Amino acid sequence: MNLTKRYNTTTCLSGSILLSHPNLSDPNFAKSILFISAHSEDQGSLGVILNRPLGKTLCEIDLSFEDKYFEGLPVFEGGPVEKDKLIIAAWEWMETPSAFKLYFGIDLEKAKLLSEKSHSIQIACFLGHAGWSPGQLDDELSQDAWLVSNLDYKLFSKMEQEKKIWREAVGSISDELKLLADCPDNPYIN
Repeated sequence: MNLTKRYNTTTCLSGSILLSHPNLSDPNFAKSILFISAHSEDQGSLGVILNRPLGKTLCEIDLSFEDKYFEGLPVFEGGPVEKDKLIIAAWEWMETPSAFKLYFGIDLEKAKLLSEKSHSIQIACFLGHAGWSPGQLDDELSQDAWLVSNLDYKLFSKMEQEKKIWREAVGSISDELKLLADCPDNPYIN
């Protein structure tokens, strides 16, 4: 199998994208794209799912956020851990499609300041996150549950396309993965 990046245990995954392998059947992560914000041998790993929009804005989830700066912010299911905790992220793409400034886990005041400072800042909210204890994600990677990929502007710009963007990203790695990614969820209903 030809992966975008071959993972080894000395690789720091902070800032990487993980694509769930087509064979990963855990409903928490099936057909998901994750951004890994922190990865450490001692502390474990933390990330958010990028392609699970809730179809709601921050204001629709909690009316106390009704404000011209926040009412239209999209909210995503960030992962199965602490689903009632809101994580706010802001990012600004640099001149290449694989480099950006990230502000992760910021408060709304910081988000407001950033958006006032630059119109190219994008902001999204995540309910919950994905977390792994030390060594857990490394074990899952060694079992090929995840495909490690580079950051890509297209992934972030199409976050709300859910499974379609996952299928495209996984399918672009190899013909074998494209075939697996295109399989129906339940082949018996084909």
